[in-house]
Amino acid sequence: MSTSDKQANRFTLAGKRVIILGGSAGIGLAVARAAAAEGAVVVIGSSNPQRVDDALKTLPATATGYTVDLSAEEAIKDFFATMGPFDHLVYTAGENLRLSNISETDVAFARNYFTIRYWGAFLSIKYGAPSLREGGAITLTSGVAAERPGKGWSLGTSICSAMEGFTRAMAVELAPIRVNIVSPGIVKTDLWSAMSTEDRESMYNATAHALPVKMVAGPEEIALTYLYLMKQPYTTGQTVVVDGGWVLV
Repeated sequence: MSTSDKQANRFTLAGKRVIILGGSAGIGLAVARAAAAEGAVVVIGSSNPQRVDDALKTLPATATGYTVDLSAEEAIKDFFATMGPFDHLVYTAGENLRLSNISETDVAFARNYFTIRYWGAFLSIKYGAPSLREGGAITLTSGVAAERPGKGWSLGTSICSAMEGFTRAMAVELAPIRVNIVSPGIVKTDLWSAMSTEDRESMYNATAHALPVKMVAGPEEIALTYLYLMKQPYTTGQTVVVDGGWVLV
């Protein structure tokens, strides 16, 4: 490959192997579809085998899927032990969101909430980073609650803030591997399925009315940010907010 070809290859996902944990639904699946559309060889992982099977039906034949218990260190370790070299790691896994005032929050539940969202990402980097190829990148997931918390957001805000601090630490520790994090605003995904349909639609409508862009994004819009961070070779340690202007209003 000539020098010019190598340079051009840095800015594309074509032929790159991309592992997406949490890739069977929501933003993760949207990232998998978008990366595959650009020619990436996609690997998705999720703790739900039925979702993995359903997701693979919407992806190219080159895609593969695995059931991985992202709450268990040994399962994550074993998964990466079988993966071999790859180019990008994306982590979007997380439990459904629940809002509650601190006075009503069960501490055991709150501690467990960190298991997949924070510790799952932590362990995925621990065991996955050694297999990243030169020029590879890791992209994690946060949320604008880190910057603009609302009532009942103590738990979500804590996790998002922890993830952003962890991202900066990893960008320094793992350099020259790039490590960044996407901070979405409210997005129409299954993460809000714990709410009633009426409450969820009311939240979407109120949010769309308040936002400068006058809409609530679907996962496809958010996925574009993950693709940007995978392809942008000069960005690391950054939190990229994609929220429709939520932090402004």
